Amino acid sequence: MENLRRKLSVDFFQKEAQEVIDELKSNEEQGLSTAEVEARILRYGKNVFTPKEKGSIFAKIFDSLKEPLIVILLISGLISLAMGHLADGIGIFVAVLIATSIAIIQEGKSDKAFEALSKLSEDVHVKAVRDGKIAYIAQSDLTIGDIIHLETGDKVPADARVVHSSSLGIDESMLTGEPEAASKSSAKIERENCPLAERKNMLYSGTMVLEGRVIAIVTYVGDQTEMGKIANELKSEETSQTPLQQKLADLGKRISIIGSIAAAAIFLFELFTMYRHGILVLDNISAALPGIKDAFVTSVALIVAAVPEGLPTMVAITLAFNMQKMAKNNALVRKLIACETIGSVNVICSDKTGTLTENRMTVMDVWCDGKEVPIDKIPCDVMLQNFCLNSTADISKKDDKYEFLGNPTECSLLVCADKNNINYLHYRKEFSEPVADYNFTSARKMMSTAYQQDNGFRLYTKGSPEKVLNICNRILYNGTIIPMTQEHKTAIEESIKQLQDKARRVLGFAYNDFTDEPQWEDIYNVEKDLIYTGFIGIEDPLRSDVKEAIDHCRQAGITVKILTGDNINTARAIANQLGIVKSDSLVLEVTDIDAMSDQELKSKLDKIVVIARSNPTAKMRVVKLLKENNNSVVVTGDGINDAPALKAADVGVAMGIAGTEVSKEAADIVLLDDSFSTIVNAIKWGRGIYENFQRFIQFQLTVNVVAFVTVILAELLGFKMPFTTLQLLWVNIIMDGPPALTLGLEPPREHLLAKQPIRRNASIVTKDMLFKILTNGLFIVTALLMLMETQVLGGTEAQQSTIVFTSFVLFQLWNAFNSREFGVTSIFPNLLRNKVMVGVVFLTFLVQILVTQFGGQVFKTVPLEFGLWMKIIGFTFSVVIFSEFIKLLMKAFQAITSTDKKD
Repeated sequence: MENLRRKLSVDFFQKEAQEVIDELKSNEEQGLSTAEVEARILRYGKNVFTPKEKGSIFAKIFDSLKEPLIVILLISGLISLAMGHLADGIGIFVAVLIATSIAIIQEGKSDKAFEALSKLSEDVHVKAVRDGKIAYIAQSDLTIGDIIHLETGDKVPADARVVHSSSLGIDESMLTGEPEAASKSSAKIERENCPLAERKNMLYSGTMVLEGRVIAIVTYVGDQTEMGKIANELKSEETSQTPLQQKLADLGKRISIIGSIAAAAIFLFELFTMYRHGILVLDNISAALPGIKDAFVTSVALIVAAVPEGLPTMVAITLAFNMQKMAKNNALVRKLIACETIGSVNVICSDKTGTLTENRMTVMDVWCDGKEVPIDKIPCDVMLQNFCLNSTADISKKDDKYEFLGNPTECSLLVCADKNNINYLHYRKEFSEPVADYNFTSARKMMSTAYQQDNGFRLYTKGSPEKVLNICNRILYNGTIIPMTQEHKTAIEESIKQLQDKARRVLGFAYNDFTDEPQWEDIYNVEKDLIYTGFIGIEDPLRSDVKEAIDHCRQAGITVKILTGDNINTARAIANQLGIVKSDSLVLEVTDIDAMSDQELKSKLDKIVVIARSNPTAKMRVVKLLKENNNSVVVTGDGINDAPALKAADVGVAMGIAGTEVSKEAADIVLLDDSFSTIVNAIKWGRGIYENFQRFIQFQLTVNVVAFVTVILAELLGFKMPFTTLQLLWVNIIMDGPPALTLGLEPPREHLLAKQPIRRNASIVTKDMLFKILTNGLFIVTALLMLMETQVLGGTEAQQSTIVFTSFVLFQLWNAFNSREFGVTSIFPNLLRNKVMVGVVFLTFLVQILVTQFGGQVFKTVPLEFGLWMKIIGFTFSVVIFSEFIKLLMKAFQAITSTDKKD
């Protein structure tokens, strides 16, 4: 298909309607001929989105198996099987199976988003002129140059240039973010690079005709429409790795490298020891083969023990568990990894309409009868009549919620009347049909409707506050009609300006009574010398919970940026209300950032808090550059225009109630209550999940450090090998298993929202974790070496290796409790908050008793007496006492340091 935007002119909005018709070789009365339609469909394609090619299931499996940690596990599993350790090898492959299955199930997110977007182009029929006749044509059969006729309730089937229109209002909120109906006309626009939201003579595919009628000529179809461009961005956007995936991959590589080097060193040391003792002789290698094999098996066992094969399983189980918890808290997680990723975000790029605000125009201020009055206690009946009668809109009410049918601004006036206990339908029934009406035009900026009364006629007028004020010579003031003075006008203008400074949309209201019927066609003589009744301020109000949620974000070190299709004044006012604008903050329009290079924009992103008139391309560019600056980004939105950025972000969050299907399918998390505060709760859960991964890693690495260092020091100090290969593999299985997995079930701590976000490039192993791994690990190593040297717990000579092995296991079980807390926090206050973990550790202890007492044949152990078991339990509990003692020392040191700073 030819690229229409290269072949055709891209500035249709800057041309007169007839110029566009001529350029596209069409005719307003005749339309296109059947033959021409067929030729153009062959040339430009049908009016549908090109589907994305779907990858095969084998490609998805292959991609899942390319994860670095999965590759390491596969190698470890193969080595285990090659060495004859069937149980360990199978266990590793089961872990891989679980992890890859979850990954494959989560694939296809962009495909679903694209399919939902395609539903907007369902094969409905539209009125179009063909061969000189108006006919119903399948939407997919529309082509460039078709003349289409649309009216209230129709969905715009393709991008088109307005030719003629009457009182035309289009809902473009899904595309531009503007909550108000966009008024359209056929007048050409002189401005170059006019933002999409301000192209008042263009219609866009997927938007809705709220009121009026229009004749338009199709300018773009299918992939070349504005909606089609979004679809293509959804198809082409590659999903980047999340911060957690990057960190786990890095951790896996480091563990495998360090483990392999250490294991190789032990193997070479064993060979050197054999050579030194005359066992390994070059002339008689065969005699040394049993020793070489044992050394190699031990080295392989250490490598297998070093690889945390339980980590992918633990990640999957933890995320699945927390996914259910978050759903109960109104955050439906569609992509498993997003459970954690949202906890690491430090930037939220939020849409305004429908996300920070209610996407519902609402009367916020009323001035009438000479003063400001409560919106539900309007004393001026004639103004309420104006709300109800000078309108073509309707509303319905169900469960205290209003449904808007028609122009959102007019609907908000009907809601205001309802709050004053006025049923607009009763008024319309009482006054019957209007005798005259004057639709809103961009020139007059007013609309008027006239009704017959018992004593004559009454005209109701509303519109631009300045225009309405200028056609009035009287004012309703304290219940009396008096002449309008300059003082009145000045006071009214000042009040109006105050509302406009707060980004309110202001409407003025007036009326006039006629004893004799005027010449209604003489509009300028009818709409003059009116009686001014007042004005109102309308806005799309903030959601009730948003301000508090933004405050929580600020405390949590999270920056909120507003990327909206709204005009810059409205966007700035909302940002000021939320308190996110500082003295050095930048509030820009999309044309400002379009003029910047990527490098310049990156340098200013930290200070930019608002981008007005934003479009999908700009949103995606901002998200991409934020991530390049090592930020973790959440994008929130509810419209089709938000979908590409939702998908490109680390976490896309869509509104479940007000959001379009496209935005929900493109998102990682869907808010079931559309509440911004739910994002804050999700961040808390995400941070808790990240800490749980750190708990698991801290526990696992301590096990690894103890195993490696104990084996190396035992070799260097001349002790015999402290653990058999099977004992190492057994420790690996149980420590990667239930005790470690239950660390992922720790509930989130209350302090999490007071912490700063984790940097995108920060290591998942912190200095505090490393300190604990080394101190607790070296304490356990020292204790085990002491057991080997002094036999301090007693027991026979034959029991010593069993005592060392059992102590190693129990030290790790006790250390699992140490791993539950970070910093200087004691383990005891939250000891019973994770009862599952306590129970599982106890069951693991019982299994170890069975292995020790009855598994001698396999694990080379001998039974131990009850007294010895008690000694081992008490001896190994010392690691908890040691860890708590270290925390007390650190607390004391911190207290001394903070006192010195104050002094």
